[in-house]
Amino acid sequence: MSNTSPSAKPKDHLYKILVIGDLGTGKTSIIKRYVHQFFSQHYRATIGVDFALKVINWDANTLVRLQLWDIAGQERYGNMTRVYYKEAVGAFIVFDVTRANTFDSVTNWKADLDSKVQLPDGSSIPCVLLANKCDQPKEGIVTNSSKMDEYCKERGFTAWYETSAKENINIDDAARALVTKILQNDVTANNDKSDQFTLSTEKVKQKKGCCF
Repeated sequence: MSNTSPSAKPKDHLYKILVIGDLGTGKTSIIKRYVHQFFSQHYRATIGVDFALKVINWDANTLVRLQLWDIAGQERYGNMTRVYYKEAVGAFIVFDVTRANTFDSVTNWKADLDSKVQLPDGSSIPCVLLANKCDQPKEGIVTNSSKMDEYCKERGFTAWYETSAKENINIDDAARALVTKILQNDVTANNDKSDQFTLSTEKVKQKKGCCF
């Protein structure tokens, strides 16, 4: 008989991720490419919200399930976004590099996101900006990567990537950057909880000491 013990079961994480941005920026295409490795030129506009699940074997000890919420481009102006955003731990904001006006909306999407969902410590959830359709001619600030870096730093984005759902450019890398940040936040939050538990235990011991 073998003396080797069965390998430990990987830790399972389920994370809710929002995919938001103006109508027609390619949010659904990005999700389809990322989850199903599939691209089509023909998608109907998302109405309300749609869902997809991506399962990632992150490492030998970690299984990550991403629940991707594909939120319709016009929903920022509705009253339902607070409900849709609830319990999200990360987000992608998508704009179309061929339409500068979709980039102009990014600031509003980010402000709306930050006002409606926060981490337990009150900070903004990690958000990666996707400059989509980069296989086509670009217009606006996205043609200057240093200005994009500055823009994202000022507005608290975790990172930004030029992406193409059609050509499968940088979508996996962008998702990896977001999940890495989410996992880091998870570790920090769990460490804070254990510190709080230690402190409360010490207080109990101190109180007992005073009674004797």
